[in-house]
Amino acid sequence: MPPLELPPTGSFWLKRAAIPAGTVDDASSGRPADPREGYLHDADLRVENGIVAAIEPAGTAGEGVDLAGGIVWPCFVDMHTHLDKGHVVRRTPNPDGTFFGALTATGADRAAFWTTEDVSARMDFGLRCAFAHGVGAIRTHLDSFGEQAEISWGVFRDMRARWQGRIALQAVALVTIDQYGTSFGDELADLVQRSSGILGAVTRLSGADHGSIAEIDALLDLLFIKAKARRLDVDLHVDETDDVTAFTLPRIAAAVERNDFQGRVTCGHCCNLTLQPEGEAAAAIEACARLGITVVTLPSANMYLQDRVAGRTPRWRGVTLAHELKRAGVAVAVATDNCRDAFVPYGDHDTLDSFRFTLRVSHLDHPYGDWGGSITRVPAAAMGLGATGAIGVGRAADLVLTRARSFDELVSRPQSDRTVLRAGRPIDTALPDYAELDDLVRAVPRTMAGPTAA
Repeated sequence: MPPLELPPTGSFWLKRAAIPAGTVDDASSGRPADPREGYLHDADLRVENGIVAAIEPAGTAGEGVDLAGGIVWPCFVDMHTHLDKGHVVRRTPNPDGTFFGALTATGADRAAFWTTEDVSARMDFGLRCAFAHGVGAIRTHLDSFGEQAEISWGVFRDMRARWQGRIALQAVALVTIDQYGTSFGDELADLVQRSSGILGAVTRLSGADHGSIAEIDALLDLLFIKAKARRLDVDLHVDETDDVTAFTLPRIAAAVERNDFQGRVTCGHCCNLTLQPEGEAAAAIEACARLGITVVTLPSANMYLQDRVAGRTPRWRGVTLAHELKRAGVAVAVATDNCRDAFVPYGDHDTLDSFRFTLRVSHLDHPYGDWGGSITRVPAAAMGLGATGAIGVGRAADLVLTRARSFDELVSRPQSDRTVLRAGRPIDTALPDYAELDDLVRAVPRTMAGPTAA
């Protein structure tokens, strides 16, 4: 799309916009009529001084910028990422593409390179990519083992301040859940509280296979007790495996109820939910709905890692039961997950690209319905970001304009010519050059280069 020629006054109409169902503010006095074809509202948007001042039926406005039916989104909300891991794929690749290979490579890269300078450079690169793509809010998980916790959380606090007003940032502590059974668990929870973060874990044990869950109930109690005492929300990596015996989702729900935990709870991945007997899967889904647990589906990662065996075509998709969860009343979000690291060697911090991929993989069509909310309003609500993720009268005109006039057009092309408005003005959508990271690729491991800067 050519650069928009907007009046210098900052007040104008965006004519003939198509707004996806699920992205419109319910409280908006200018809420458009019921969507056509079940998933798009045709509307004219009035922008005044950086704010959406009116939403009217298409054809209402006179003069203005004609979008010719192009789909308009609120800025995207990406609630499950790993900004600290990103862009190391050339430096420390996954040796075989497996989950175990990803764990091994990431551990080696973290030990050798993750200084304050290294994490900061890679995280800032990722945020610049996301901003150019139209992302307005991100939740990142931070590897928080041992001394790395202070380094990465320090970088995060700096990035949150530097990016304030452009991308709203949240962070989650990521460790194996057994860490909460040690003295370090309290130290980490205190660090997260000081950093206004979110307590998290992967529901497997250090050095154990995914099926070793005998201690999980007690460890979940410890995690929720620590979170409750510090008034922290919880975000967990859950059942990222095809091992049906490692089914921790219902145990998480039981722990939430047992501990009367009132904070927000998010469960990412939930892969083996698809492999459980129908009755057990339905019971777990019902518990999530009843307790208000949000589930994040992450096909970009799970399609890459799950059921990978050398020389063998994968037999299952590894994605969670998005339709069944949503039908039961569970809030379901779509997110990007890893980017150019050992867990996922591809990606560009583009939430819309992840949505397009998920739509195809998880059959979020026929009808498309209000799945547009899975990268906007749903994650914004789960993150407690009331001012983000929806188009509505009185909200900031933080918008992503595409040429696509329907969802089939949206999915068929990557929308690399999108226009991003922040407070009603176009931003520079040029992406940072990968060459900026060349020095990091060639970096000397810190074990050889001397002490790490904290």
